[in-house]
Amino acid sequence: MSALPLPLKGLRVIDMTVVWAGPFATVLLGDMGAELVRVESLQYVDVNTRGQAMVPPAMLTGQGGQSYPNRDPGPRPWNRYSQFNQTGRNKKSFTVDLTKPKGREIFFRLVQQSDVFIENNAADVIENLNITYDVLSKVNPNLIMMSLPAFGRTGPYKHFKAYGVIMEAVIGHTWLRTYPDSDPTSTTASFMADAAGGASAVFAILSALYHRIKTGHGQHIDMSQSENVTHYLSQALMDYSMNGRVQETMGNRDPSRAPQGVYPCAGEDMWVAISCGSDLEFRCLCRAMGRPELADDPRFRDSTSRYKNQDELDPEIMVWTLDKDHYEVFHTLQQAGVTAGPVLTTPEVFDDPHLLSRGFWETIIHPEAGTHVFPGPIIEMAKTPLHIWGRQPLLGEHNEYVYKDLLGYSDAEFQQLVSEDYIGDTYIVARERQQVQPSLDA
Repeated sequence: MSALPLPLKGLRVIDMTVVWAGPFATVLLGDMGAELVRVESLQYVDVNTRGQAMVPPAMLTGQGGQSYPNRDPGPRPWNRYSQFNQTGRNKKSFTVDLTKPKGREIFFRLVQQSDVFIENNAADVIENLNITYDVLSKVNPNLIMMSLPAFGRTGPYKHFKAYGVIMEAVIGHTWLRTYPDSDPTSTTASFMADAAGGASAVFAILSALYHRIKTGHGQHIDMSQSENVTHYLSQALMDYSMNGRVQETMGNRDPSRAPQGVYPCAGEDMWVAISCGSDLEFRCLCRAMGRPELADDPRFRDSTSRYKNQDELDPEIMVWTLDKDHYEVFHTLQQAGVTAGPVLTTPEVFDDPHLLSRGFWETIIHPEAGTHVFPGPIIEMAKTPLHIWGRQPLLGEHNEYVYKDLLGYSDAEFQQLVSEDYIGDTYIVARERQQVQPSLDA
């Protein structure tokens, strides 16, 4: 039986995204079959997405070296950078200089043949390049443009730049994620805002595509990543809005569930997460622990009592988990009807039998980064099965396809653009260093 076309096959998306939120959005669109044409520049090294063009040796011995396979950046580190390769699959890369009139003309020709343009740059980037929606909509009235900046394209924070950790701080997430006996300095960065923004951006784009089907009109989408992630704090926000209460930091605990926490298990730094939301679930936990009498202890008899006496209850649970494997506790409690899960290390996540049985991990062979296992598509569709169908692109790898096949440039025009540094596979700054290095070595 021949494979069915993917859900978004035939949709062309211009990808001018950076860091993680925007690239994750285009990953999802690409998994569903959209053609992703990534706009890149030889003049500008996007260090947040492609990494550095020339990696200092000292960086490789520190945490930054983890971004490259075997801590080796190779001669073209931008093609081996882990962050780009994590979100680069199924994409095509072409290079152009948008700061020049000819570059904008090339970009406009691509816009004429595309359905969606997505970018998550700071507002001034798009404005300075003069490729805002009011300009592009004249080139292609059917275009859907998604802008996904940190704080939206209006308001006093419009031109502010931020990464996920900054957005999470501004909307209050960082404050709530600390421990009761600590302050925000103990909060590790989770970068939740990035992936959340990417997923919501896809929902907005698909909604706009449906609107275009009904009306024939494109539109601009202005989505603030920080506003998007406030919905992950709905309990705390509504508690303040409705009751005037300011939620305090709780560590691993919950406003209503008790017990809830992470408990030590056998082995070095091994843990299990347990959460009980009802009297019945707590009784099931007590029976599984071999301590049924705890359910009748006046300190733990009902949810209110348990909530008040969590400091006394947690050690009772700890005694039971301490000499057991975290997977053993997980299975025992799940079979008993108690919500629980092992706290897995990164190697354990890759070897987790559930993810393996679902075929979640997929192998990608990359000509410069090597062969590695990556997370696959995050959804399963019965009629149109999804898989990673294309590896991550090398810088400028699809220049011939975009310029000649899509945009209709001749061989002679193509070579002229190569000579003018619109087209290439090496950042100009790296190429110049490579040209100078032999003479220095001599």
